[in-house]
Amino acid sequence: MNLNNLFKTLGPGILFASTAIGVSHLVQSTRAGAEYGFSLLLFVVLANIFKYPFFEFGSRYANVTGETIIDGYKRMGRLTLLLYFIVTFFSMFVVSAAVGTVTAGFFENLFGFNLNPFYNVLLLFLVIFFVLFIGKYSLLDGIIKVIAIILLFSTIASFFLVLLKGPSSNSLFVDNFNFFDTKTFPFIIALMGWMPCAIDLSSWNSLWTLERINQTGYKPKLKETLFDFNLGYFISFILAICFVTLGAYLMFNTGVDFHTKSDKFANQVVSLYTTNFGGWSYYIISLSAFSIMLGTCFGVFDGYARTLQRISDITIFNNNNNHTYKLSLLVIFIGSLFVVNIFQGQEFKKLIDFATILSFVIAPFIAYVNYKLVTGPFMNNIGIPPFWLKLLSILGIIFLSLFAIFYILSKFNLVFV
Repeated sequence: MNLNNLFKTLGPGILFASTAIGVSHLVQSTRAGAEYGFSLLLFVVLANIFKYPFFEFGSRYANVTGETIIDGYKRMGRLTLLLYFIVTFFSMFVVSAAVGTVTAGFFENLFGFNLNPFYNVLLLFLVIFFVLFIGKYSLLDGIIKVIAIILLFSTIASFFLVLLKGPSSNSLFVDNFNFFDTKTFPFIIALMGWMPCAIDLSSWNSLWTLERINQTGYKPKLKETLFDFNLGYFISFILAICFVTLGAYLMFNTGVDFHTKSDKFANQVVSLYTTNFGGWSYYIISLSAFSIMLGTCFGVFDGYARTLQRISDITIFNNNNNHTYKLSLLVIFIGSLFVVNIFQGQEFKKLIDFATILSFVIAPFIAYVNYKLVTGPFMNNIGIPPFWLKLLSILGIIFLSLFAIFYILSKFNLVFV
């Protein structure tokens, strides 16, 4: 593998990791460790394994066909594209609102703005909207990635430090644990919903892959594109385990619970690092955590706007329409603020859980469509997934479907949870 060509290829996978290492890691994985120790670690691992094919398919399809996986949905039939649009439209406001609420919490924790939480989110969304609207995200994205590297290494360093220091509790597992009680099972679904992130965001991999090709002018080989994706996915996977460990070693069975306000929660997350590095590192870690969440927030707004733009391009327009992108940003901005307002005054974790559960329930549909697309007639023989990946895909669809069905049945009291 040529090193120069590899550097031209790298980017989309790292961007995927930067987007994933947000709510699912900083919030949900840390919560899982703090509240359940290592009792839920298996579900983190299973979610990463069984979701892997459907994210990989986004990068695979874009490299082989030269088009986004959204174009592939249209090739499968307008009904498939319509269903994907409906799923995207009704989930993007909740997802954006959830990510924005968490980011605003880290923002308030870092700068100490004592505003109404809604106005913190409003201020954050305004900045994101105008930066993306005028097209200056590339510079900010580069800065965020540099700071994200700081958080990456500080997380890994904290992971090894807590292992050397040892856990705060004598046991790292819940005694007489019942996975299916009324509190734990919904949280398991929420935990897996964005682990490493929502499956419906797999289309972003194809968008970013093609954008990288347009940026560099280099058409990478399939193995180069997959190396880039696998690198980002592996980083995300490892960090998820690190965050569970930090929560388990430093907070499980200590009698300390995470705060229900997002800014106080952010302070507790940052304190997990300063416990190991010392008080001098507080503002460095605070800035890094806020930056990675800000990067996630930018990625979510940009990803959804590009998705709506692409759907419009292939259904209404015949070429790229930048005005559609800007209109999409405005729609996301208004709709997400509306959702934030609905959840205002409630525990921020309720919004996070609602968003992640919604993502998990719709995951089987996206997983099935992605599988049918890359194993169908639109891929050449070089791009067809190997047997082991097809098998893992089928197992993944079954895994996601069973949990989603069981959760829906439990909500209607048709099964005992």
